[in-house]
Amino acid sequence: MRIRDGSNLWKAQLASLLRSVSRPLASVLAAGLCAAGSAASADQPPPGAPLPPGSSAPAEDIPAPLGGSAPRLGAPSGSPTSGQQSGEVTTIDLASALDLAGVRNPEIMIARERITETAAIRQFAAAQILPNLNAGTNFDTHSGNLQQSSGHILDVSRSALYFGAGANAIAAGSVNIPGVFWNQNISQGIFTYLVARQTVRQQQFTSQAIRNQVLLRVSLAYVELLRASGRRAIAIRIRNDAAEIARLTAAFAQTGQGRQADADRAATELGKRETDLMIAEGELLMASSRLAQLLNLEPTVRLQPAEEWVVPMPLVPEPITLSELIAMASLRRPELGASREQIRISLLNLRGSQILPFSPTTLVGFSAGSLGGGSNLQPVRFGNFKGRNDFDVVAYWTLQNLGVGNRAQIQMARSRLRQSDLRQLEVLNAVRLEVANAYVRAQTRFAQIGTSERAVRSGIDAFDEDLNRIRNNIGLPIEVLDSMRLLGRARFEYLEAIAEYNAAQFELYVALGQPPADYLARPAQPGGANRPAPGGTHMVRSNRRSPTPPPKPTLVSHAETRR
Repeated sequence: MRIRDGSNLWKAQLASLLRSVSRPLASVLAAGLCAAGSAASADQPPPGAPLPPGSSAPAEDIPAPLGGSAPRLGAPSGSPTSGQQSGEVTTIDLASALDLAGVRNPEIMIARERITETAAIRQFAAAQILPNLNAGTNFDTHSGNLQQSSGHILDVSRSALYFGAGANAIAAGSVNIPGVFWNQNISQGIFTYLVARQTVRQQQFTSQAIRNQVLLRVSLAYVELLRASGRRAIAIRIRNDAAEIARLTAAFAQTGQGRQADADRAATELGKRETDLMIAEGELLMASSRLAQLLNLEPTVRLQPAEEWVVPMPLVPEPITLSELIAMASLRRPELGASREQIRISLLNLRGSQILPFSPTTLVGFSAGSLGGGSNLQPVRFGNFKGRNDFDVVAYWTLQNLGVGNRAQIQMARSRLRQSDLRQLEVLNAVRLEVANAYVRAQTRFAQIGTSERAVRSGIDAFDEDLNRIRNNIGLPIEVLDSMRLLGRARFEYLEAIAEYNAAQFELYVALGQPPADYLARPAQPGGANRPAPGGTHMVRSNRRSPTPPPKPTLVSHAETRR
């Protein structure tokens, strides 16, 4: 399948992301889509893109080196590696991978369950304002001496039975287990609920951070799957070129126009390329297993990418400076949100410890039931059942350990608050470092894309020129080996530059905390100074401070060549 339009390919890939990630992620991808430029030439793959993940292409479909497109690399139907792996091959795209990770990844599901747990804890803390209800009965009997309050000793046998709301009603005292019972330190109950509420918000931020990191790992694993598939395609192409050189060299040796030693060298080179192809096959299988593990799939499932070409995926518009990106991350990163909630929790614990000595502990009890009984000193041995109601209110203030315990609690709460402040600073420094590193990697890899592309084009020119010389009986076939090796190395470096650029873009995007599109939008400057170039958002260089901007890769600038 040929891609009609390099820009449309980006749009299709980014649109697939819109269906699978959260609204903030969809917003910034939509901003990237709005900045994408005009289409490349129709019915042509992106020029200079020798990196399709792995589809076969006959040799006659290979255009000229500078004819506006690059050869499609893929395994021919007779490839020795095509039947080596058993099992069903499943095609997957990035959107499907992110969808599966959202519903099948254990880390994400555990984080969601933690939110449910903390929400239940918050509900339990709020329910403390309600009293407990007790219902029961008790039977009490006594035989022997009793002392009256006046000091008289009585030899008495008595019994009593109580049933109703509450239990343990003995003698003249109040019901020990009231039917309706409320026991709460007022300030402690209030602050316990407030802390539980902030804990829920903290866990929500933590869950979002876990989700972002898992989705980042899934995206990077998919990039690795694309990279491994591209390396396999390049290895197949190099193997095919080496086979052609070995055939020509052997033919020259048989006719006496070349040496047998040259034919042996070419055969050795072909064997090495066969080994490289088997290694690339193994790397592809391992990349598939890593992605399957993140998606909670069986390791026997063999995944292959749905994309036909490996192309740059710019997610963060280039005009935004590093300082602005760091400011966005400071506001949007869920890790920082979780640390801010921890500071609020520590502050609430401190205030609760300070107010606790002045807050009363209140006990309220109400019981209603029926009590009856008697003794050997009464006319009725066991009877006289009648209704009984008890209502008790108790309030008392506590100074723990003569106040020393309260003071220690306040000091511990202050220390935890300072620790929370320092942890937030630690997280902020880590976020700044992540943004800066991802930003530098993205810029560096972008520059390498253009350099690597030029190397690929030069290598194609040299290889085709040497191969044409051999086919025209000018020179020896062994002379083409160096050109083939340099071209293969250039193609691998080109693939690595694009894959690393995409990985850096995903890392930078997640390092920003998935900011919405309005954070990334920039007002247009007079005269269109910061207008995105037709090839994509990563071609915008108007606000770049470097005196010599990196070259534009042909992958995304082919639309300009038609003007």
